[in-house]
Amino acid sequence: MTTMLEVADLGHTYQAKDGAHDAIDGLSFTVEAGELVCVVGPSGCGKSTLLRAIAGLITPSRGKISLHGTPVDGVPADLAVVFQDYSRSLFPWLTVARNVEFPLRTLAKAERRQRAADALAAVGLRDAVRKYPWQLSGGMQQRVAIARALAYRPALLLMDEPFASVDAQTRFELEDLLLRVRREQDTTVLLVTHDIDESVYLADRVLVLSKSPATVVAALDVALGADRDQITTRSSDRFVELRAKVAGLLQNVPKAVEQQPVR
Repeated sequence: MTTMLEVADLGHTYQAKDGAHDAIDGLSFTVEAGELVCVVGPSGCGKSTLLRAIAGLITPSRGKISLHGTPVDGVPADLAVVFQDYSRSLFPWLTVARNVEFPLRTLAKAERRQRAADALAAVGLRDAVRKYPWQLSGGMQQRVAIARALAYRPALLLMDEPFASVDAQTRFELEDLLLRVRREQDTTVLLVTHDIDESVYLADRVLVLSKSPATVVAALDVALGADRDQITTRSSDRFVELRAKVAGLLQNVPKAVEQQPVR
């Protein structure tokens, strides 16, 4: 396998009025091309700081981030981000199609429209191109945000709790959508989530972070196979075992740390 993303001994310190605060420290991992990796950790442990550093939105205090073997020293040209708050990430005055086309403004009009149409078809919104975001449900709006990222055809897709703001049924639908699109397009995904079940259901590997300053406590190989569904997969012995291991790690249970397989 080819390494898509490498994070090596990453650390970042914020300067505040009450002194310096280490958000992440000594954080190292890789993501292989075509892999879907989920990141979980305690609230405030530095997950969003990690994503901002990978996206080139902040310069880390120390360590190295490489994409395709090239150090990240700005916003990479072949990277896209899907945020949690879909209502703020879409332009309400633009149609669905124009929202998806927005990051493709440098392309010729015909190619821009074709990419948008293909991406919207992939997320099941072929018939919504002329609607506006405010005319859609929350789940449909998040589909638009995902389509916009896919239309850009990024080498790496970063997702920051992308399904946290929708209801449970819509969340399941969006999770399955992500698995299908990822399989069809061989997309490499790094997804941050607070939901333990979601991390196990979606991922090839789950990275568990410590409390702030974050470092990698463990990397768990999921090995649930490519064909997953919300009922059979979530009720399998392997799923239940992995969910318990992730929960144990997040609660700092020593026995769970000793038993889980580390990659």
